[in-house]
Amino acid sequence: MSAEGAELGPGSGPRPGPEPGPLCPEHGQALSWFCRSERRPVCAACAGLGGRCRGHRIRRAEERAEELRSMASAARELVIQRLSLVRSLCESEEQRLLEQVHGEEERAHQSILTQRVHWAEALQKLDTIRTSLVGMLTHLDDLQLIKEQEIFERTEEAEGILDPQESEMLNFNEKCTRSPLLTRLWATAVLGSLSGTEDIRIDERTVSPFLQLSDDRKTLTFSTKKSKTCADGPERFDHWPNALAATSFQNGLHAWMVNVQNSCAYKVGVASGHLPRKGSGSDCRLGHNAFSWVFSRYDQEFRFSHNGQHEPLGLLRGPAQLGVLLDLQARELLFYEPASGTVLYTHHGSFPGPLFPVFAVADQTISIVR
Repeated sequence: MSAEGAELGPGSGPRPGPEPGPLCPEHGQALSWFCRSERRPVCAACAGLGGRCRGHRIRRAEERAEELRSMASAARELVIQRLSLVRSLCESEEQRLLEQVHGEEERAHQSILTQRVHWAEALQKLDTIRTSLVGMLTHLDDLQLIKEQEIFERTEEAEGILDPQESEMLNFNEKCTRSPLLTRLWATAVLGSLSGTEDIRIDERTVSPFLQLSDDRKTLTFSTKKSKTCADGPERFDHWPNALAATSFQNGLHAWMVNVQNSCAYKVGVASGHLPRKGSGSDCRLGHNAFSWVFSRYDQEFRFSHNGQHEPLGLLRGPAQLGVLLDLQARELLFYEPASGTVLYTHHGSFPGPLFPVFAVADQTISIVR
């Protein structure tokens, strides 16, 4: 081996150059240009006078790369800026709500102290009256007792002493925790994280004969003709175009999304398993009984309905998708439009027994999105 060769150890040969980039499949040249019209990298031949991109908006690939880096940097700064603003707003809202809760707690506490003073004074007055009446009954004979007017006066005085003072003030005002900002952010986060995990499908045994159920049990289609193939059973709605989900909820936090953009007549919400299924009465009609809570649309009329009470919602347009959020621990049912991030309606109240997602459609179709 020559001296020159002996000096070359392992790995001391010529270093490989940088990996060649992708080549133009038509001309075999490096993709060193970017066609803005076709939104793709091209070679010099494609960008030349005789190339396929002649007359297009062309710039060098490195300039496009620099532009993309600038756009990414600007986007990153925008995300950081907006997250910082949201964080600041959340911190301010947190401080406001905590102060409001603390103030409500202090108010209720002071009301309790006031009540304690009232009852202590009442007991003292009653004790004085009792002592006075016992003395009268002990020292007066029957004739004097009949004529003694003071006994009746003291008795009437005792009757008013036990009247409660500020009884309504003793209740903690739960409305102090409600915040439009917090509710909106919370609904967005929960629907984004939970709606994809809820595998909600419709129970085919409950589907009205005026509805057709898709094979995946997620889409309901209204039909003006009553199906004759549906076997009747105790679970099936036989008049109103209703259907229940196969899944029920007894506790926890749940969210799902419904595509309603194709229908101008539908109801979406929750219902108790005790909801009657047979007949045309209001006890089976969603929102007209104590067993169902629904957001409904009929043409351009939107409302929330429960137990025969219907609250109009001033919506200018119908949502394409409707998010439903059920928080059984907080006793809250919320309807949400994901496209605009708008909370359409929030219902607070107790829910008896397990609840099922419920659906009704009297025009076209609605579908469970996820």
